[in-house]
Amino acid sequence: MKFRKEFDSIGQINVPVDKYWGASTQRSKKYFDIGEFLVRPILIKSISIIKKAAAIVHNREKQISSTISRAIIKASDEVISGKLDDHFPLKVWQTGSGTQTNMNVNEVIANRAIEILGGKKGSKNPIHPNDHVNKSQSTNDVFPTAMHIAIAIETKNKLLPSLELLNLELKKKVKKFKSIVKVGRTHLQDATPLSLGQEFSGYQSQLENCISRIKNALGEIFYLAQGGTAVGTGINTKKGFDKKIINEIKKITKLPFKPTKNKFAALAAHDEIVNFSGTLNTTAVCLMKIANDIRFLGSGPRAGYGELILPSNEPGSSIMPGKVNPTQSEAVTMVCVKVIGNHNGITMAGSHGHFELNVFKPLIAHNILQSIDLLSDSSKNFGLYCIKDIEADKITIKKYLDNSLMLVTALAPKIGYDNAAKIAKKALKNKTTLKIEALKSGLIDEKEYDKIVDPKKMIYPNS
Repeated sequence: MKFRKEFDSIGQINVPVDKYWGASTQRSKKYFDIGEFLVRPILIKSISIIKKAAAIVHNREKQISSTISRAIIKASDEVISGKLDDHFPLKVWQTGSGTQTNMNVNEVIANRAIEILGGKKGSKNPIHPNDHVNKSQSTNDVFPTAMHIAIAIETKNKLLPSLELLNLELKKKVKKFKSIVKVGRTHLQDATPLSLGQEFSGYQSQLENCISRIKNALGEIFYLAQGGTAVGTGINTKKGFDKKIINEIKKITKLPFKPTKNKFAALAAHDEIVNFSGTLNTTAVCLMKIANDIRFLGSGPRAGYGELILPSNEPGSSIMPGKVNPTQSEAVTMVCVKVIGNHNGITMAGSHGHFELNVFKPLIAHNILQSIDLLSDSSKNFGLYCIKDIEADKITIKKYLDNSLMLVTALAPKIGYDNAAKIAKKALKNKTTLKIEALKSGLIDEKEYDKIVDPKKMIYPNS
């Protein structure tokens, strides 16, 4: 491998000649070689959006030349497009402000821009990573701004569409299953009837509420810290720079970003992200319940509940021929556990805002973006490869319903709670039906029994 010499305030260091990064990035590669997780590309692209927006504003304000501005913008666009992904090698576990990642972007954009202008990589001439690409910025406002941009983009483009897809598939099942009456279950024991459509409506309503919570929390994410620079004062910026750069970010992303109400809070704490993560945590709790119910209702096919027929996507066993497992539910529940764990990490990290800076930013960014990614993919798969093709096993459902002792609940207003309880217990003990024991009791005749104990009438309030 061939190297070139690059310099920073620490001194000289060798950098691979074919890479656009510089001295700061090379040092970070050496001193923070921790784990396998790289900084996510969407975060790199979000930082590059900031660099592009800054170059536009600085050129308009005549703080940098049009030539330099155009080169920075072109290089930034290449990063945003993913063309230069191989030049961002840094791990998540680095300085708590994310300075190495910000400098990685500054250096790549600067060196690529120098190359665009016919210069020599590493020369910092005519474009300097700090003086030009990072002008009017600090890592302390760039990184939180980039976190918000990345969250907003991923939520709009991936998370909400995936959750809406799953929500739509659940709605279809609510309609399809509305006339199938089944045994309800409370405490994992038989309870009064409901329709399978009503049961699925509970799932769909849960998810729809989660979608609303995410949308509401996203409103806080649209407030950006950019312009606060090092501690929130805006040192080394010109008055109004925050509004101008955020207006450009808004144009680039087509998202309704606006300056944060208090830059000191935006740098020192990340309550908006903790809150947003809380909505993902709630969504994970919701999906855990739905996925578990579906895999239990589909258990069997001969020795379980067996009320649902789950789609057969792949063989379920390497030793048991013909076995099919509820794999989509299992994948979703594993994702849910991971998202809940990520939220705990974000909560702890968010609590470590010391004085003017929270120094857990890379962890917060990694966890929240991973949660968005996992929830997006798993919700989409769950909707397409499980919910969409679920069928009801009407024979099993009817068998359970016909043998349910809790249908006796409908008799209680007529013959009293205690008498109804005696009938149910006798039917259980004698292994007979409710109807047989009810008629034997002499408390009700067959005509009245058939009129009252009708499961289809028991899934709504009395008229």
